[in-house]
Parts: sequence; C-alpha cells; structure tokens
Amino acid sequence: MKQLLLSAAVAALTLSSLPASAQPAAPNGPSATQADPFLWLEDIEGEKALDWARAENARSLPVLQGDPRYQGLFDNALKIITAQDRIPMAGFAGVGDKELRNYWQDKDHVRGIWRRTTMDSYRTATPAWETILDLDALSEAEGKNWVWKGSSCLPPDDRYCLVSLSDGGKDAVTVREYDTVEKRFVEGGFVAPEGKQNISWLDKDTLMIARDWGPGTMTKSSYPFVLGLWKRGQPLDGVKEIFRGTEDDISVSGYALRDPSGAIQAVFINRAVSFFESETYALIGGKPVKLPFPLKSSVQSLVEGRLVLTLDEDWGAQDLKQGDLVSLDLKALLADPAKAKAELVRRPTSRQSIQTVTNTANTLVVEVNDNVTGVVYAYRPGNDGWSKQKLNLPANSSLGIVSVGSQTDQVLASAANFLNPTTLWLANGGAPQQIKAAPAKFDADGMVIQQFEATSKDGTKVPYFIVHRKDIKLDGSNPTLQYAYGGFQVSMNPSYSGTIGKLWLERGGVYVLANIRGGGEFGPAWHQAGLKENRQRVYDDFFAVSEDLIARKITSPRRLGIMGGSNGGLLMGVALTQRPDLYNAVVIQVPLFDMQRYTVMGGAGASWAGEYGDGTKQEEWAYIGKYSPYQNIKPGQKYPEVYIETSTKDDRVHPGHARKAAAKLQSLGYKVLYYENIDGGHAASANLNETAMRVALEYSYLSRRLMD
Repeated sequence: MKQLLLSAAVAALTLSSLPASAQPAAPNGPSATQADPFLWLEDIEGEKALDWARAENARSLPVLQGDPRYQGLFDNALKIITAQDRIPMAGFAGVGDKELRNYWQDKDHVRGIWRRTTMDSYRTATPAWETILDLDALSEAEGKNWVWKGSSCLPPDDRYCLVSLSDGGKDAVTVREYDTVEKRFVEGGFVAPEGKQNISWLDKDTLMIARDWGPGTMTKSSYPFVLGLWKRGQPLDGVKEIFRGTEDDISVSGYALRDPSGAIQAVFINRAVSFFESETYALIGGKPVKLPFPLKSSVQSLVEGRLVLTLDEDWGAQDLKQGDLVSLDLKALLADPAKAKAELVRRPTSRQSIQTVTNTANTLVVEVNDNVTGVVYAYRPGNDGWSKQKLNLPANSSLGIVSVGSQTDQVLASAANFLNPTTLWLANGGAPQQIKAAPAKFDADGMVIQQFEATSKDGTKVPYFIVHRKDIKLDGSNPTLQYAYGGFQVSMNPSYSGTIGKLWLERGGVYVLANIRGGGEFGPAWHQAGLKENRQRVYDDFFAVSEDLIARKITSPRRLGIMGGSNGGLLMGVALTQRPDLYNAVVIQVPLFDMQRYTVMGGAGASWAGEYGDGTKQEEWAYIGKYSPYQNIKPGQKYPEVYIETSTKDDRVHPGHARKAAAKLQSLGYKVLYYENIDGGHAASANLNETAMRVALEYSYLSRRLMD
C-alpha cells in the first residue's frame, strides 16, 4: 500500500519500539544503591510475576465488570468498534494507482482481512471487496495469535509485498513475502524470523535489511545497527554488510527514493544517533557518503527531482530556521554534497507546524497545523520556486492525508472534529470531492466545542479544547475527563471518537483535550521546551489546564478525572504524585513510571534518553528524580483510587512499570484497580473484542469515580 498515512486518534500511543527482556538488567547509576522490593515484577514472563498479574486481574475485573453499567458500555463499545458502516480507509496501489487496498476488522474478522477494490467501486456505498489475506484464517491454520503490522509492496505494480505479522501484538515481527495476485505466501520467498528489524525493497530480488545478526549487532536500545543487502534465495547468514552504526545509536535503516515509474533515483541510509537526531547517507558508487544535513532534520519526499526535508533545528550554513520545510536538487546533491543549496518551501508561523509531508507523482502534499486545526496544501516545483494551492477541505477540523498516488496526483484526505464524524475527500488536481461520510455514533445534538487557553506556571499560554452540552451548569458539578500526551513532538488534534461520544459525552460527561508542551502542535520549539531538565513544564501545563477548568466552574476536583497512555501514562503518574488534590480519577494506560530504571528495564526505554534524560546517570537523575512517579509515591497522601492497565506482550513500554506502580501503591495502603492483558502489545489489546473490553473497563471506572 502506497504511503498509507492514517491520522492519529485521540488515544494514540506513540512511543518507539523495542524488545522486552525477561530478566531486568543491572543499573549502573543511582538505582544500584536503592533497594527496590518490587524488582521481581520486571520479570515479564516469570511465573511469580504472572501469578501476581493474574491475581490482580481476578481481584479487579469483578469490581469493574460487576458494575451495572459495564455490560451496556461494553456492548456499545463493541458495536462502535466493529461497525460495518465505518469508512474503510484505503491506500492507492497497483499500476496507475488503480487499486485501493484496506485492512479491515469487524465482528466477523476480529483479527482482520487485507482486501482490495477499484476506485469506481470504492466510491459506492457498498464496494465490492476482494480478500487478499484473511488473518483470522491464517491464525487458525498456523496456531498463532497473529496481529497485522502492515505491508510494504514493491512498486510499480505492488504485486509482491513484505507482510509484517506480530505474535500477540508485540512490536517484534515476522516478515514474509506475499504474492497479492496468487494470494499466497511466496514459496521459497523472503522470510525474516521474528525480531525488531528494518526491511525495504530495492528490487524484486534484493532487500535492504537491518536485524539482529548475533552478538554485537544490536544497539543498547535493542534496535539493529548493521545494514545489509539480502539477495533472493540467500540465507540470512550470507547477507552482505553495507553499513554499520554503533551500539550507542538508536537504529539503522535503508530505503530507496523512486520516481513515479518506480525507478530508483537514490538509495539512502538513516543512522539514528539519538531519538531526535539522525545522519543521512547516500549510497554513491556502492559506498555510503554522509550528506550535510542538520542532525535534527528528516527526509520526507522526492518530487520531480527535488528532495524535501523538514528541519527541527536551524541550518545555519543555509540560513534556514527550525520548523522550515526545504528542498534540494537531488542530482546536484549527489554530485557534490558539500555544495548543494537548499531552498525554502514553507516557514510556519509561531502558532503553526508542519504535520505531514508526502508526495504524489508531481506534487508535494503538506498538512499544516494552524492553531491546532488542519490545512492541506499542494505544492509544485518550478523555475521560480514552489507554487502552492490550498485544498478546499472542511475548516475548523483535523485533517489527515490518508493516501496519495505515486503514479498519479490523486490524494485521499480525511476531515473530522469532536462532534462531526469523519468525511473522506478525493482530490485529483481540482477541487476535492467528498466521496464518503461516516454516520454519527452518538447524539451530538446540543453539544458544543470550545477552545480556551490556560496560563502555565511560567506564563506560557496553553490551549485546550472542551466538548460538552450547551446547557451545562457552571457550578463545578460536571463529570470531566481530561486527556493529554505531551511528548515526542506528537500533536493532539481534535478527532471524532464514537466511544468517547457514546460512553462519555452522551451520558453527560465533559471531555477535554489539552495541547501541552512536549507535543508538536506548534512545531519543534513547542516540543523542545519540555525536554529533559525542562520536563516539569509539561506537567505544569497539564495542571494549569485542570486549574482553569476548575476556575471556570466547569468541574471540580471531585468530578475531574484524567487519562493518558504510554508517555501520557507517565504524565498520569506525575499528576497522581504531584497534584492528587486536583483529581478524583486517574486512568493510567501502559505507562512509564520508574524513570530511574526505564533505560535498563527492557522495552524501548534506552531510545528515549533524548526525551527524558537517563535516570541511571547521577547528573540527570538530579532532575528526573524530582518527578519520577515510582520514586515519588509516598505514604500518607490523599491519592484517589487509580486504575492501571498494561499488557504482558508490550515490548515497547515494559509492563514492569505498571506492575511496580500498582504493587507499591498497594503496599502503602492505597486502593488500586489493575488489569493486565496477557496479549495485546502496546495497544493493550490484540483484537477488537479485547479493545471493546478495555474501553468498557475504563469508562466503568470513570463512571464510578466521577458520575456516582
């Protein structure tokens, strides 16, 4: 599927990936001197730790599932999640972009089916879909709990695809070559066993592959740093090495830049030296040559010979600024990298950011965040620079670039906000046409969306959205759920959620989305303001929004609950330990919690030191220790009863964080509800039934704490 770029949901969990360790690694810093009575809970598949998790499930699930509202919440969540009338978001594929491919899950296909149709059929109310691969049938036939992790197909016909399958939802995947015409795995084709690996096509018989080649080939973050060329029929141990990073890097990967015909124009190698810094190399004459790009920059597209980059730092040598979108002539760059001249394509304002950059055959397609709402532009290169055209898509909405044609100029874009279901638009050089609209999943009549600003501790204005009924009383009595993420330059934009609407808003709840620092709503500077020693600003922003809600008498601490996952789960832990006076409900999803050991626990922790710092280093623990939730759980506090959830199979954020948080709170006499899904990966669910259960458990808890 070509450049399928689905927009993130409100509850997105978006940290990077890596494998989990069965035995906790020994720290080499301050944590070595501090006894941790719950260290044994880091043994992910250990019998004692799993027995503890099962016992916690057996204690907590009857409480939440025994609530008289649970079954109704579950039924509504399952109906919404498995609904047949959802828009089947699809990506262009095949010669001339004549196919549309889609991965689909519903009540009859809880693991999902990969399928295709034509554009003419897709535009109808009931497209005629042809199944390419049935994951439910494959799982049953092979005795596996396969979870779909995507496909990468060889242009221009996209017949042969590398299909990534995860056992139980882990980030580690098995990659297998699939023939979409014969609809079967290729006999004797490429098969890469389970692992964290970066694989891409060069040609029908050659892949670029980085994976675990044995001792000394994986970074401390557990990503591969040795890249090779894999020829068809060649055993993995015969792969020819073409590039090697170091174990202190994050990862190494390779990719080809192609023209609309599928012909390779350049082969690049990305060496991620930290989570936010990368070196880019071009293979010239078979040898890697380092290109003179800033470390904090990202290659985005190739359009008519113009290489397009985004900058997350100033490029002084080119007089370009942080946040800029720029281009270079690819041929000139490869001929003499040191003399290549970059050209400005777009410079966002202080309240804008570049969100998504991709390209059709002839145009650059750019999604811009403008005060947390979306605008999409099509740019064309010319002799006098780049011309632009704004696509006439719905205003005051979150916009997403769903897919673009690589051999045509077709663009599929989505639009939605909190109260208006998603619509799908097709642009092909002219005015966009709406081709699909999702039906409403809850009654939004009489509801409104407002955007306010809170003032953070240092005076920064922090925007937030609030969704509620028009007629709410401003007396502090409204059950309110506040959500945020605040990290890794991930923007939290308004989006339509049938489950939030049906299970919360329709029942009288108020929903709040806070655009705190650490995210990408206003570009790289908004993110970088909350890095490392400045992390407390992120939390102060979140508290400021809570205090503003209370000051406006929208809610009160008795009726205010919060929810967040992954990095947002860390945010929840900080809120619990620093400001328990503000909240009566805290939903902590697949969290980071022990920031002293997060880099050595397993999962992807070591790769995030660029975001937080490293708690095993004394000088960095000096500031991390002030907010790390696990170490700051204290006796005698007025913590509300919390709900913590995680997944045993999460090889991104180690489940030991959630386990140890629950155990320590309980040891000090605090009430905790805990659920650990034995499958599910970082999404804490491996299929749609599990997703519905997770959502119903969350809203049962919120109802008990905030509505009763």
